[in-house]
Amino acid sequence: SSVRGPSKGGVRFGPDVNLNEVKALAAWMTWKCAVVNIPFGGAKGGVRVDPASLTTTQLEKVTRRYTASLLDILGPESDVPAPDMNTNEQIMGWIMDTYSMHARHTVTAVVTGKPVYLGGSLGRREATGRGVMVVALRAMERLGFKPKQCRVAVQGFGNVGSVAAKLLDEQGCRVVAISDVTGGYVNEKGIDVQGAIDYVREHGSLEGFGGGDKITNEELLELDCEILVPAAKEDQITSRNADRIKAKIIVEGANGPTTAKADPILESRGVYVVPDILANAGGVTVSYFEWVQNRMGYSWTLEDVNTRLARIMTESFDEVAATADKFGVSMRLGAYILGIDRVAKTLKLRGIYA
Repeated sequence: SSVRGPSKGGVRFGPDVNLNEVKALAAWMTWKCAVVNIPFGGAKGGVRVDPASLTTTQLEKVTRRYTASLLDILGPESDVPAPDMNTNEQIMGWIMDTYSMHARHTVTAVVTGKPVYLGGSLGRREATGRGVMVVALRAMERLGFKPKQCRVAVQGFGNVGSVAAKLLDEQGCRVVAISDVTGGYVNEKGIDVQGAIDYVREHGSLEGFGGGDKITNEELLELDCEILVPAAKEDQITSRNADRIKAKIIVEGANGPTTAKADPILESRGVYVVPDILANAGGVTVSYFEWVQNRMGYSWTLEDVNTRLARIMTESFDEVAATADKFGVSMRLGAYILGIDRVAKTLKLRGIYA
């Protein structure tokens, strides 16, 4: 949808990308942008390719050809891409440059998540993980937990999970388990999060980290902890394992980590779920900040960005919680009610152009 503003969403590369997946993710983005009340609609893009099999030159050619094919759709006022699965700052830079070459002048606001040297925003790379931390703290407060009382398990140690783990650790929480695609580690005394980040930076994964006892990704989900952050991929918490989840609070750093059949099981057991369209909206929020800075010629400090992000994420959490309380529903349904209502009101006010 572009009813609330330019379409906004990530571009993903992967061998299994398909049209139905991209359509579903675009719908999610529509509601996500509405939940945090930023002036964007929702979109998503994808290329079915295995980027690991390509050289840098080949990856650049794929990116530029993809961009050239969408020149009639892309634009600061119409559709603004961002990084997603297997895409990064460099790929966003190629998109910006390709669009700019056809426009015959530099158009930084056509894409977000760019390198800072190309008009990217400070804090964008860490924004999703920081947003997860903000809403996790708000959920703790709502349920009467203090950070020092909370053990945290994080599934997925990429850009979202590692940042969320580090920031929650800094807030006083005890991160007792982390994992990535190679498996995970549990340490009841606490994981050395910065050490894990440094290890991954040097070795490419957590394999061999040795910061605790080895566990699988599936075992991590069922650990005894207060906060569980699934920040890896979709469909991790299902009807098959939901009744074994021991966490008091789940903060969904990934898109769709909990299946529809798992939701009622978690709800019946009193697990407080902060849904993905709220919990991981920090990335698109700072993408909005980047778009604003590009269009206005501003350059905000990191402190400015983080302060604005914390305010929007906190206000959005409170609005979702108030909606959930008003209708007597879960936080997930509360988020959808809030987001869909905002889109519907916009449609009604715009009317129909015959």
